[in-house]
Amino acid sequence: MKVKSVFAAMVAAATIVGVSACGGGSGTNADGKTEVVVWMNSTTGDGKKFWDDAAKAFEDKNPNVDIKIEAIQNEDMDGKLQTALQDPSSAPDMFLARGGQKLRDVVEAGQVMDLTDKISDQVKTQMKTALDTTTIDGKVYGVPQAVLPGGIWYSKDLFKKAGITETPKTWDEFSTAVKKLKDAGITPIALGGKDAWPAAHWYYWFALRECSQSAFDEASSDLKFTNECWVKAGDDVKNLLDLDGFNDGFLTTSAQQGASSSAGLLANHMAAMELMGGWEPGVVRDLTPDKKDMADLGYFTFPEMEGGEGDPTAMLAGADGMSIGAWAPQEAVDFLNFISEKEWQEKYAEAFVTIPAAKNAQSVVTNDALKQVLKVYDEASSVSLWLDTVFGQNVGNALNEGVVNMMAGKGNAEDIVKGIEAAANKG
Repeated sequence: MKVKSVFAAMVAAATIVGVSACGGGSGTNADGKTEVVVWMNSTTGDGKKFWDDAAKAFEDKNPNVDIKIEAIQNEDMDGKLQTALQDPSSAPDMFLARGGQKLRDVVEAGQVMDLTDKISDQVKTQMKTALDTTTIDGKVYGVPQAVLPGGIWYSKDLFKKAGITETPKTWDEFSTAVKKLKDAGITPIALGGKDAWPAAHWYYWFALRECSQSAFDEASSDLKFTNECWVKAGDDVKNLLDLDGFNDGFLTTSAQQGASSSAGLLANHMAAMELMGGWEPGVVRDLTPDKKDMADLGYFTFPEMEGGEGDPTAMLAGADGMSIGAWAPQEAVDFLNFISEKEWQEKYAEAFVTIPAAKNAQSVVTNDALKQVLKVYDEASSVSLWLDTVFGQNVGNALNEGVVNMMAGKGNAEDIVKGIEAAANKG
């Protein structure tokens, strides 16, 4: 796979995820063992089991080490981690950290370890391309565990019921598909607007299709949004709203928590589509009645926008990657190398129903939708990070908030741009 960034200045990727308890900091526990605290977001199911199994397997080989796994819902993590990193005594030793400006911020604050000379030869070889996403100024600050290309996930059965025989490739075709689904009495699009970022992802994709590479370069390097494509992307969101294709109450619907979440609506065939990242098959699986893969789950890339200056094969994606706190013991690095081996990369991919970052583990991907994603990903002209990750916490939050406000009738496309420019000017 080739990760080719639309953003000339974009340097890192991964996804911060979360914790359940507020414990942290390495040290020696009551048994005299070196304790390594790991923060992640797998609160239930096979994902949580993966981390528990990996910790036990490592402890069996290293009886002097105690791996302490802590987890919490993803949406709660940013603030907790940001606070915890200010004090090494309460911070984790290993954690999933967002890339882009967010990762650069913790690097510049001296809060994350330089792993360039600490990762294993296998990681360097098998994750060579993926490591570009966690590299800043030529140094590696995280090891990706999965690559997560985005796009539109859909129910093949509901598409068939609505008489849709081919997945949409253009916006006109997408609009027609929405109308056919509505005419068939099917909710076309599930959206978890309560969590903000799922709503903003529509804006991200519209911007990717509307903006040229130079416009993205300018935005990512200088936080300049003078190109009219940024307003055009907001206008596209308004046109999407006018299709009236979202689930009832989408602004108060959560993204991934329970059967009534947007992912749950897709999992239980109460909506036909959802715009999400490559984690979707695993999330949906955990929300089906039998906790098994959604049998008719399909995937297609975001439609082309007529007149848009972006390449229609360009993609947005994330890369889940573990980082190590600057204060962490060597055992934390050892554990990171351990879970990045082929065996555990394969187990990670199976547990999370995702694409492993290591090339020698990618043959384990059997999910039909994920295989389609991998094909599109390999053929993409460029792969860019989610915009809130690239722009950093303040600007990213302003962008997400602006999109949600417009969807709630409290602003327009120009207001979205004004909000992110104001946040950028605050520094």
